[in-house]
Amino acid sequence: MADFNNTNLADFSGIWVFCEQRQGKLQPTVLELISEGRKLADDMGVELCGLLLGGKGVGDAMAKDLCAYGADKVLVCEDDKLETYTTDAYAKVICDTVMAKKPEIMLIAATNIGRDLGPRCAARLHTGLTADCTHLDVDVEKYAAFLKEASTLPQEQLDALNREDRNLKMTRPAFGGHLMATIICPRFRPQMATVRPGVLKKGAYDDSKQVVTEAVAVNLSDSDLQTKVLEVIKEAKELVDLTGAEVVVSVGRGISKDVEGGIKLAEELAAEFGGVVGGSRAAIDSGWLSADHQVGQTGKTVHPKLYIALGISGAIQHKAGMQDSECIVAVNKNDGAPIFDVADYGICGDLYKVVPLMIEAIKAAKAAK
Repeated sequence: MADFNNTNLADFSGIWVFCEQRQGKLQPTVLELISEGRKLADDMGVELCGLLLGGKGVGDAMAKDLCAYGADKVLVCEDDKLETYTTDAYAKVICDTVMAKKPEIMLIAATNIGRDLGPRCAARLHTGLTADCTHLDVDVEKYAAFLKEASTLPQEQLDALNREDRNLKMTRPAFGGHLMATIICPRFRPQMATVRPGVLKKGAYDDSKQVVTEAVAVNLSDSDLQTKVLEVIKEAKELVDLTGAEVVVSVGRGISKDVEGGIKLAEELAAEFGGVVGGSRAAIDSGWLSADHQVGQTGKTVHPKLYIALGISGAIQHKAGMQDSECIVAVNKNDGAPIFDVADYGICGDLYKVVPLMIEAIKAAKAAK
């Protein structure tokens, strides 16, 4: 660490993405990060590398997919001590590799592992970390375009942005989602961010890309490890996969007069589409659904092919988590509900009367085929 100078910015170059894998399976959000990293690397004219840690053979199993989604190279750290994630082992290997190769930007998914690993690495590297980001930019013109669409800043402030600024602009929700804050790290490197799963879109798969890997020497001793994993036991409870679903039917405060009946209707409607049930923060906070069902800035960001909002008013935090869905259908008794502002199709009516008609219509359409 004594030889690592993180304030000499000229020494740092390239973008790295930590490629999280669990028990030999690459996490889906990694491919979203690789795709976004590809855009940033193109804007900067630098190399994009995936950083992959695991047991023997992990590189052979996963490098092809990482390169197909945009990585120029995959740095592979293989060791038996990395077979199962532990904070001690992963943090040391990542920090050793960063200090040796000096990337300018380091991106990590804001999963349970990423939220544990990111702060530990940032502290060891004496640099900053922006957590739970929902938007990233390097190019100032693209950042200004984002602000023009997503903020209320006047045009003169957008025009005054320094067009030569190459710092990573890391945007994240603040104050419970009521504000969006953009943070930069101008004095230290690498610039580090954890990114919320589901907010970025996975790019196209290109299997013609050459697979390039580089083996990285791992220097881990038993004295480096303060913990040891004796056994991995998977939780029996099956959590809902909102981010991977093509159809999401969400319920909100509007089901309060008959919670059980409202959730049952949502489940029936979702089942007709082969989708899953989500909920607004109000539904989760009221205990009607478990936390893994929550859609919004403080929950999960989704962009399915079809999003159906039942009894959801459309607070800004909820809209931020679903407004990029391909098609949005909203059912609400209040014709002035903000959810109608982002809906492709809006139905003003009682969901307990509307949804059964929707289910019947879907069943009839299926029968007709």
